[in-house]
Amino acid sequence: MSDAIKHECGIALVRLRKPLEYYTEKYGTPMYGIQKMYLLMEKQHNRGQDGAGFASIKINATPGTEYIARYRSVKTKAIDAIFGKISEKYGKLKRKYPEEAKNVQWLRENLPFMGDVYLGHLRYGTHGLNSVDNCHPMVRENNWRNRSLAVAGNFNMTNVDELFNVLTDLGQHPRQKIDTVTVLEKIGHFLDEENQRLFDYFKPDHNNEEITALIEENLDLQRVLRRACKDFDGGYAMAGLTGYGASFVVRDPSGIRPAYYYMDDEVVVVASEKPAIKTAFGIEYSQIKEISPGYALIVDKNGDASEKEVLPALEKKSCSFERIYFSRGNDPEIYQERKMLGKLLSPQVLKAVDYDLENTVFSYIPNTAETSFLGMMEGVEDYLRSYRRKAIQEANGDQEKLDNILSFRPRIEKLVIKDAKLRTFITDNDSRDDLVAHVYDTTYEVVKKGIDTVVVIDDSIVRGTTLEKSIIKMLDRLGPKKIIIVSCAPQIRYPDCYGIDMSKMKEFVAFRAMMGLLKDGQQEGLARQVYQNCQQALASGEAREKNFVQELYAQFTPEQISGKVAQIVKSSNVRAEVEVIFQTVENLHEACPNHLGDWYFTGNFPTPGGMKVVNRAFVNFMENKEGRAY
Repeated sequence: MSDAIKHECGIALVRLRKPLEYYTEKYGTPMYGIQKMYLLMEKQHNRGQDGAGFASIKINATPGTEYIARYRSVKTKAIDAIFGKISEKYGKLKRKYPEEAKNVQWLRENLPFMGDVYLGHLRYGTHGLNSVDNCHPMVRENNWRNRSLAVAGNFNMTNVDELFNVLTDLGQHPRQKIDTVTVLEKIGHFLDEENQRLFDYFKPDHNNEEITALIEENLDLQRVLRRACKDFDGGYAMAGLTGYGASFVVRDPSGIRPAYYYMDDEVVVVASEKPAIKTAFGIEYSQIKEISPGYALIVDKNGDASEKEVLPALEKKSCSFERIYFSRGNDPEIYQERKMLGKLLSPQVLKAVDYDLENTVFSYIPNTAETSFLGMMEGVEDYLRSYRRKAIQEANGDQEKLDNILSFRPRIEKLVIKDAKLRTFITDNDSRDDLVAHVYDTTYEVVKKGIDTVVVIDDSIVRGTTLEKSIIKMLDRLGPKKIIIVSCAPQIRYPDCYGIDMSKMKEFVAFRAMMGLLKDGQQEGLARQVYQNCQQALASGEAREKNFVQELYAQFTPEQISGKVAQIVKSSNVRAEVEVIFQTVENLHEACPNHLGDWYFTGNFPTPGGMKVVNRAFVNFMENKEGRAY
């Protein structure tokens, strides 16, 4: 993506279902589980640039020894820092105690992370400072291990204020008003209550030590999660470890955030992406399952796992942006979807170049748009096949014409080269433009000046900043007659509140285009009316029921907005004609039929909290207020 936005976080969980001695004998190392967690996290590194965290639980640890361990890091190579530290401790133990280190049980007692259940998290922060304190897993410790809890997730809650009030009504004193803390404390509260319920039940007939064991065998995590999650509004895939060894991963009822799992007689594994599981464990994609929306995969203390309903499932609205941009493209389904997104754009592209392929150069913005580029070129080749059939008939046996027809191929060049050393998010907004202008380089002397049209495909266009400040200017230096920028995603019109830091309306070039069209048509009074409607709805509590901003977009066709976007991203000193083509929502659904979460593009938010956020975001825009709308 030419406009960098915040990524999704990633989660990874491994539960070993056999004693550590089993993995040592079969795989030659007691570090088997730790090594698999390293692979799972590294293969999801695309989801974490700000930091990482890792926690483990030792089941039935001897009293007086640590049963829970956690490392977190915000270093540039956070995953390496965490696992390097664990490896270093392991190496020191082997050097200092060479004989004892051969004993798996001794290692288990002396190496902090030599556990049975592992939880990892990759952070790409959407809010708050990039400090180690903001890295997951978050831990809630207690001397009763069945009350201890570690939580990590890929989530944003739209109703943090309400959740905070729920906690204070329960008598708690939350230390921060952020969704991570409220989620941890809410689950922790009901975990405490479940412990107390069982303690009271068993107390008449058992002593406290016996009760602890009975609680661990009978604690109902499904009940805990049902009570804890009933007030959540947002997109989430949350993983948790209890101190006694049971674990869970719970998914929101609309299936907004992804979560997949694999299970055999040795392990239970969960990750945000299927390719990570496949690579780490060498299995087939068909063996990997998706956690059902509204369900939790619960693994008890004994390692038995099953999906259990936590909340009634709603209409599935899995995030389509996951498929377009966030997830790794080596998942076969995602790969085919991205190719189809490109292929479905080819009719619009061919029409825009007036079917003049001889004077058109095709390229793409590296790197995530490459697969869609292949699909777009497949669509162009399909057109050429039908063109050739007709042209061959018209050639009437003229050998030279036939040779030209059969040998012609679309002109494909690598025009845009990304300088991986430059990351535009490292600087503040005021000085960002200068860096943006140098993130990309180009290839010269492949475009016929004043004759060729250059078509460049990107996975999406969010702010339009990099197009305006860098890419279009850079392509214009090649001297094309026309530059066509193609987006695999539809126009991003609305904020996201379920995981991505896209909450300010003014940042979206499609929104600025729509507001520009209102001004051009002297319809600014309509914007003021929508602003008043949003204000009234927020005051009355009805802002969760309707997205009032949709009325503004309804005044214009997608083509009109695309045309205005082209005007915005074309600087005054650009000589070439500029056109912008966006994917249609209909084609998005055709390409990604199982991932219909399209609120970025349509404003059809899957939760009431999303509706409130978009109305609040518009009020913030009209009042020139900074900050998130949730």
